Amino acid sequence: MKRLRVLIVDDSLTMRRRLAEAFAADGTCEVVGEASDGQMAFEQCQRLRPDVVTMDLMMPKVDGLRATELIMGHCPTPIVVLSATENRVEGKRTLDALAAGAVDAVDKPSGLLDGRWLETLLSRVRVAARVRVITHVRARLKPERPRSSLSLPVVPPLAQTPRLLVVGASTGGPAAVRYLLGALPPDFPLPILLVLHTTENFDTAMVEWLEAQSGLSVRKAVDGEALPMPGRLCVRMAPGNRHMVVRSGRLWLEDGPERHSCRPSVDELFESVARELGGAAIGCLLTGMGRDGAEGLGALRRSGAPTVVEDESTCVVFGMPREAIRLGAAQHVVGLTGLPLLLTALARAGAREGTA
Repeated sequence: MKRLRVLIVDDSLTMRRRLAEAFAADGTCEVVGEASDGQMAFEQCQRLRPDVVTMDLMMPKVDGLRATELIMGHCPTPIVVLSATENRVEGKRTLDALAAGAVDAVDKPSGLLDGRWLETLLSRVRVAARVRVITHVRARLKPERPRSSLSLPVVPPLAQTPRLLVVGASTGGPAAVRYLLGALPPDFPLPILLVLHTTENFDTAMVEWLEAQSGLSVRKAVDGEALPMPGRLCVRMAPGNRHMVVRSGRLWLEDGPERHSCRPSVDELFESVARELGGAAIGCLLTGMGRDGAEGLGALRRSGAPTVVEDESTCVVFGMPREAIRLGAAQHVVGLTGLPLLLTALARAGAREGTA
C-alpha cells in the first residue's frame, strides 16, 4: 500500500521530532520533509509535492496562515492546521486558515502529546489527504449579499410557513457557514440554529469570527432561552460539548451521550426541531465527515419540512450530505454558491392553501 507523503511544518524542533516519530510508527505515512517557518513550508511544498501538510500557525518570519494562503494559491495541497485554539487570537487565525483553504484543524495540546491525541491527528491527516483541493484564492468565494433585483428560484408552496432554518456542518464547515451567512440577504426572514462540530476551547472564537465575517448577530445558545422568533436574521450556535435541542418553544443544552462520536450532534438538533415544529422549519446539511445529520434531516423531511444538502462539487468532505442523499433525506442538492438564493426562496415561500 502506498504510504501518505507528509510535510511537517512547525517552528519547534521537539514537536517536529515527536510528529515524525508518530508518523513513522504508524506505517501508513512517510515524512518527506520538515519546515520551521511558512516560507520554507511553501518552498518545500512546491518542490516535494506532499500528499498532506501539518501546519503550525504561530511561527516566525512567515506564519502558518500566510503559508496556507501561499500553498493554496500556488500548489494546492490538503492542510491540517495544528492550533492552540483555547487562545482566542490563535483560534480566529485558525478559522482564517480554514477560510483560506485548509481542510481541517486539530487542537494542539498544551502539554505532552499523548497517544490518544496522536491517533486523532493521524486519523484526521488520513482523511484530509483524500480531499480533492483546488486553487483557493482568498477572494474566490467572497460572500456577496444578493441584490434585490436577483430573481429567486421558483419553489412549490410548502406544507407550512417556515419559522426557522437549522444548519449542520463538520469538516470544511467554518468556511462554508461563513460563506452562507455572508451571502444571505439582509432581510432573510428566519432565525438560524447552527451546529458545528467544535470544542469548548474553540466555540467562542468561532462565534466571534462568524459574527465579524458575516455582520450578523451570532452567539452561543443559552440553556432555556426562548426560541428566536421569525422576522429577524440571527444565529444561535450550539456550544462545544453540548447538544442543542428545541423543546416547548425554548433552546436547551444537554450533556447526553455522543452521537456518531459527536457532541454537539446535528441529528439531535434536527430531530428535536422535527418533533417541535414539524414542517415549519428548513433543514440544511453542509460539508462534513461521517453521517451526523443524515438521520435528523430524514426526520425533518418526513415531518414535511423542506431539506437541502450541499452538492459534492463544493464540499470539502461529502460524507454527511452523501449519507443524507442515500437515506432519501435530501429534497434539494445544491452547490454552496446556489444555497443562499434557494434558502431565501424557501424561507419566503407561503404554505399551500388549507395548511398552516
